[in-house]
Amino acid sequence: MIKAIFVAPKKRSLQLSIEAVKVDAGKGIVGDRNYAKRYEAGLNITFVEYEEIEAFNTNFGQNIALSDTRRNIVTQGVRLNQLVGKEFSIGEVQFYGVEMCEPCSALGRSLANGTLTAPQVVKAWLNRGGLRANVLTTGILKIGMSLVR
Repeated sequence: MIKAIFVAPKKRSLQLSIEAVKVDAGKGIVGDRNYAKRYEAGLNITFVEYEEIEAFNTNFGQNIALSDTRRNIVTQGVRLNQLVGKEFSIGEVQFYGVEMCEPCSALGRSLANGTLTAPQVVKAWLNRGGLRANVLTTGILKIGMSLVR
């Protein structure tokens, strides 16, 4: 299920929480910083598990918000790593799971604080950072919609 949807209009801009969003086949989320960027597969849209955000907060005594991972879609009840190399759908929109969305140094720096260093943050999110996917069909995504394999 989609728990939250975020877009960032420009690189490094704040993530904006929205209730629904249009996605275009081969281009991604309308209004997002990565819309229509084709230089790397899997940049159309990113997903992260709500459960992994909660586990990070619990395991490391943190309180990050759902938007702090800078992923577009926060899911609940879906194991995203299992979708690498597979097609799946949300409503009428179809996706292809390109690769795991492994943590980068920018995520490490943004979540680092007095109790966690940037390298510790990156290590904590390894194999838990979500999924990069390509959008295969155009449609609308809304909070509460279910993901189907």
